[in-house]
Amino acid sequence: MGTDERVCPVCGQPVETVVRRHKTLGAWVPVWTGGPCHNPDCPACADQVADPGEEHGGAPAGNPS
Repeated sequence: MGTDERVCPVCGQPVETVVRRHKTLGAWVPVWTGGPCHNPDCPACADQVADPGEEHGGAPAGNPS
């Protein structure tokens, strides 16, 4: 059999295993998947901080005029 070690699909570095839930026939069952990548050189790195104005277009929330 293979190993249970998860790797990042982009850079191939090992990532932690996390448990998520999936609903099947009305019951929640655990699903073990690979967690986020923490390699700073990887483009899929979860530790990279995005520009706060970039995600929402930079427009402030408020009443439309």
